[in-house]
Amino acid sequence: MVLSQSLHGVLKDLHRRPYPHVPNPPGCAKRASVALILRVRPTFDHWPSSTATPTQDPSLAVDQRLENFFAQSWVQHGDPEVLFIKRASRVGDRWTGHVALPGGKRDPEDASDCDAAVREAAEEIGLDLTTEDCISVGNLPERVVTTSWGSVPLMVLCPFVFLTTRSDSPTLRLQPTEVASTHWIPLRALLSPSLRTVEYVDMSQRFTRQGGFLARLAVRSVMGWMQFSAIRLLPSESVHCSSIPGFVPDENTDGSVVQRLKTWSLSNQADSGDTNRPLLLWGLTLGILADFLDMLPPHTAVQLWKYPTFTAPDLRLIVSILTYNLRKRNALQVRLGTRPNETALDGETAALPVALEFNPKHDHNEVGIGGLGVGRYYGPSDRPDGTSYAVGIMLRGYYKRLRAAICVFLAWRIALGSVAAISAWRLVRKLR
Repeated sequence: MVLSQSLHGVLKDLHRRPYPHVPNPPGCAKRASVALILRVRPTFDHWPSSTATPTQDPSLAVDQRLENFFAQSWVQHGDPEVLFIKRASRVGDRWTGHVALPGGKRDPEDASDCDAAVREAAEEIGLDLTTEDCISVGNLPERVVTTSWGSVPLMVLCPFVFLTTRSDSPTLRLQPTEVASTHWIPLRALLSPSLRTVEYVDMSQRFTRQGGFLARLAVRSVMGWMQFSAIRLLPSESVHCSSIPGFVPDENTDGSVVQRLKTWSLSNQADSGDTNRPLLLWGLTLGILADFLDMLPPHTAVQLWKYPTFTAPDLRLIVSILTYNLRKRNALQVRLGTRPNETALDGETAALPVALEFNPKHDHNEVGIGGLGVGRYYGPSDRPDGTSYAVGIMLRGYYKRLRAAICVFLAWRIALGSVAAISAWRLVRKLR
């Protein structure tokens, strides 16, 4: 009952205090929207009556509709859940195979950012968010997504929250070119410390754009993987799009050992048809969810969050040394100056205070699509206190130090390799 009651309070607050609109920064016209869709799953001991009507009066105010829904016994004892999708594998898609929320780019015919989220949910998973049994609650902080190493804005990402009031599972129709599967995840699982883990990301492509397979393999053998905070997802219910390629393995097209090794070495993202790999929530989607999860008890998102780092031991040590004082200082600022319910939990993106005006010379703390950077609003704020989001403060200056650590690491490896080469040459000369 505690979690259901807390969810009711969070949804009321989101509706009463909408987050400010974030206009596009100069030179960036694209906007995208995603839908955070919630439901309450009935438990065995508190199953709703078969005569219960799943719809509500849409003419009522949202506050009243929420009050009526959460007043039901089966809702009070139910298990709140969030709907995620696993994206289908597509060539050229930055987020191929990733866990995400339904959504996509805003089209010219969309009247608003919210309408874009509604349309994308209907197209991708066949769920109509405009019916009487669905409540449009409000929005979460919007953020500017930029290139991972630069400050060039790519788009503004706008998350919206919806609640389906049905006691049964809605029928979903998955678009096979967009969605490989859908998964209902209990909020209890998303909040559990035991399911916190890390995602390993191949960053070699950031350094060897035109180098090809061998260059990327060489860079990754030196630097290892980059490591980000993640949540392992435990679905209560999943729907798979069985028509996607790879859902049923084909022995004739499985590929040689060399081909499978090459695929593994170029990316850690599994094919969308691979149902054995654990579902991991990280990156932009985790940043969006963190804004929501930290409003719920036990409010421990900051304590559970881990700084991004690398798997190479010497690079990890250099990063730890160069960022030690910065991490201590930022952690102190978090304890002194932030509210516990406004946390963006992500090594890739975090919502920060709205800048009063756009300053092209200002460090925008960009939201990196590849896991490098955090987010800052563009535009005026209607928040009176102007407080920052905790992980946003924790990441201030971190990626600048991370880049410096990579430079130190490369210099160290070059020096070490040079010493090893000279020693080997001298040994060969002695043997001759």
